[in-house]
Amino acid sequence: MRTPAPDSRPVALTIAGSDSGGGAGIQADLATMAAHDVFGTSAITAVTAQHTRGVESSHVLPIAEVEAQLEAVTDDFDVGAAKTGMLATTEIVETVADHATAFEFPLVVDPVMVATTGDRLLEPEAEHAYETLLGEATLATPNTDEAAVLTGIDVTDEATAREAGETILETGVDAVLLKGGHVPGETVRDLLVTDDGTRAFEHPRIDTDATHGSGCTLAAAIAARLAKGDPLEVAVEGATDFLARAVRYYADVGEGPGAVNHTVELRNAAHREPTAEAVQAIVDRLVDADVSALVPEVGMNVVGATPYAESVAETAAVEGRITRTLSGVQPNRGVRFGASSHVARFLLSAREFVPDLRFAVNCRFGPDVEDALEALEWPVAEYDRDEEPTKDAEGSTMGWGARQVFEGRTEPPVAVLDRGDVGKEAMTKLVASDPETLAERVLALDREVTE
Repeated sequence: MRTPAPDSRPVALTIAGSDSGGGAGIQADLATMAAHDVFGTSAITAVTAQHTRGVESSHVLPIAEVEAQLEAVTDDFDVGAAKTGMLATTEIVETVADHATAFEFPLVVDPVMVATTGDRLLEPEAEHAYETLLGEATLATPNTDEAAVLTGIDVTDEATAREAGETILETGVDAVLLKGGHVPGETVRDLLVTDDGTRAFEHPRIDTDATHGSGCTLAAAIAARLAKGDPLEVAVEGATDFLARAVRYYADVGEGPGAVNHTVELRNAAHREPTAEAVQAIVDRLVDADVSALVPEVGMNVVGATPYAESVAETAAVEGRITRTLSGVQPNRGVRFGASSHVARFLLSAREFVPDLRFAVNCRFGPDVEDALEALEWPVAEYDRDEEPTKDAEGSTMGWGARQVFEGRTEPPVAVLDRGDVGKEAMTKLVASDPETLAERVLALDREVTE
């Protein structure tokens, strides 16, 4: 008989409706909580028959059943935080508000009042009942339509968002996160409003309609982080970052647009070690083949990005690069995450246009390399340094360069040429979606150059 080894985790509670399609509601909340290493519990308010295209029908549970679930969970579990979603009726809103008076943990209220179509989901009495519930809450997370219902203010910019948030604070809620997803523009701006002031959380807008479950997921992520002990502002910042990645790498399921990818960060973390191993395997092949003819003066680096990478810290590379020695090429040190700057930023920028790209390497450029690329008949692209704009805040122009060579192309380039500039070495960058292909391309180019 083996000794048990219990796993102790924070507990969070979701009070919401069931989504049979799995993209929103209770299902989204529990998946999001699990992704944050939090044990999720639930009190279901309604059962809906829905999918990625819409809602077919719904059935509201009796009040006694909702109360029984709330009592069962709060009597047995040490709940660290809770969130609400679809509450469906005035009576359920009032019931949850009554129970919330006894909650000794943070409560996040996502006031689900308006459908994506713009239709009102609740009767006026239920909308008024929300004011009482908000008075017991730590945070409210209305979108612009819901903010308009609660305040009568049309949120169109930061000023009106601040005004609406300050009005909602009058209900007694500690803080309001005005979600900006419905406000047009290339940037999504969520505004956290408290008695101490405001803070904006900004993310580039993702060009997708697959946002089903985004509101549920954001509120659940905040609740999960609060259950783990994060301060409110830290929880909101982490949750908005989490949602931005979950929307970009959405779950392509169903016949509709798809749904938010609730487990994207778990999947990304699971790929870290395989990505580092793949980079090492490429390096080993290049060392064995002695690709000295392709190593630039500044050194060569091989970079691999996790499938959902959003930052240099999520790319693996050789620390100190690969350099030429008397006995061939050798890596200066081992593979680690965040070891590359230039090549990693190039790869991340390229992924903005071709998300499947995961591996890149920088090689020497010269007339012989240019002739070899022509002989190999690969798709090749280049950009002109004379047209290079001012560097960004991180001192990089990689985003601009990637746009020149990847945007609008039906066939992505295999090689990208940078002919250099004053004080900057000319470079060839090779890219691929998998490690085997990248290694084969480097070896093929090396053979063509050295023959």
